[in-house]
Amino acid sequence: MFNKILIANRGEIAVRVIRACKEMGVATVAVYSEADRDALHVSLADESCCIGGPQPKDSYLHMANVVMAAAATKAEAIHPGYGFLSENPRFAALCGEYGVTFIGPAPETIARMGDKEAAKRAVRELGVPVIPGGDLANDYSEARARAAEIGYPLLIKARAGGGGRGIRLVMAASELKHEFKAASMEATSAFGDGGVYLEKFLHPVKHIEVQVLADNHGNVVP
Repeated sequence: MFNKILIANRGEIAVRVIRACKEMGVATVAVYSEADRDALHVSLADESCCIGGPQPKDSYLHMANVVMAAAATKAEAIHPGYGFLSENPRFAALCGEYGVTFIGPAPETIARMGDKEAAKRAVRELGVPVIPGGDLANDYSEARARAAEIGYPLLIKARAGGGGRGIRLVMAASELKHEFKAASMEATSAFGDGGVYLEKFLHPVKHIEVQVLADNHGNVVP
């Protein structure tokens, strides 16, 4: 059990983590930008530390400032909440380098699951059934060859995608070239990564998500 945890987030998620820590008897450190000095999560925590200017890039996304705040307050672990640095493998690795436990997946797991093409390849190797397709298409000629294997209709998806960005539905071969270019451009703009892959479009289907919680002791709860 940790004695003190720093919450590298703000708002509702920070409040929830702080309340959970209080129930467990764990001391908490809130971090805040100059704009959030009077925020609720700051007043609820046992300690607080300003980590930079009003813009997230200067505070909540500033990895060095967050880790230094943990060191200065002697926090043993960092809870990233969601958003901000929670899915950044560089941040998870930086915590480890400075002897602070990152409450979340290992850096290599974050990196693998953050790349959808790599994630599909990983689960396929484990024998998990996946939708046909999934290999990266580096250019239009590769996309055309993959599309012929998969069949239409199909989806073009950004490998670094999220929130529905970088996805294009292609109903016929005549649409592929235009949609491939559009998906790649949107992915580059939204994520800084233009890599896309093709996947069979299934319709009609139900979309079901399963949350999986696991710890370092072999306990897994779906």
